[in-house]
Amino acid sequence: MPIIKVIIPAYNEQDSIANVIHDIPSIVDEIIVVSNNSTDKTEENAKNAGATVIQESRKGYGFACLKGMDYIASTSLSDPNKKPEIIVFLDGDYSDYPEQLTEIIAPIINDNIDFVIGARVKRLRETGSMTPQQVFGNWLATFLMNLFFGAKFTDLGPFRAIKYDKLVALNMEDKTYGWTVEMQLKALKQKLTYVEIPMKYRNRIGVSKVSGTVKGSVMAGIKILGWIFKYSFK
Repeated sequence: MPIIKVIIPAYNEQDSIANVIHDIPSIVDEIIVVSNNSTDKTEENAKNAGATVIQESRKGYGFACLKGMDYIASTSLSDPNKKPEIIVFLDGDYSDYPEQLTEIIAPIINDNIDFVIGARVKRLRETGSMTPQQVFGNWLATFLMNLFFGAKFTDLGPFRAIKYDKLVALNMEDKTYGWTVEMQLKALKQKLTYVEIPMKYRNRIGVSKVSGTVKGSVMAGIKILGWIFKYSFK
């Protein structure tokens, strides 16, 4: 079995983080929770559940993901035996089903696919689990990616798996809301092989920090569209 590490960016997810960690299959070698300026018991609860906990004080989803990647790079350098072959990104709010990790890594292990997105398809989504602005934003972003790049994505789902070496080569840089779309655009640009796996999705525990607010939704939308247009003219 390849070495698999999971990165979970988390901001004030004390009520959900232990559930997420407990439901991750035991084939995973290390679970890294990146506390993104949490002021509650997220860090304590994650540690108690068995995760490695690191801090990123600069607020932003991308900042947290990059911090997790930095941690993996430095531990891989000091001990090459710890270098992962697959990285899985997962949110800390328990809206995804962490036990489906085995499904999300299967195309990489069985078919040598580079990149797998967990697609939150309507038939498997709990009512109300995605806000109307999320549904529309996803549709618009994936429609534009199809239009400009012939992409076959239907979602910007945060639950995703990618070969570690391919992830490093993407040279990810977005610090906030554009992280997921940047990864998909760069994967297209670098001609990575990819598939989507239909995933179940439920109402999160607690209130969303992004889609739960009008400002968050607007900022995320602007960021996502910015990345798409930036790449369409390159």
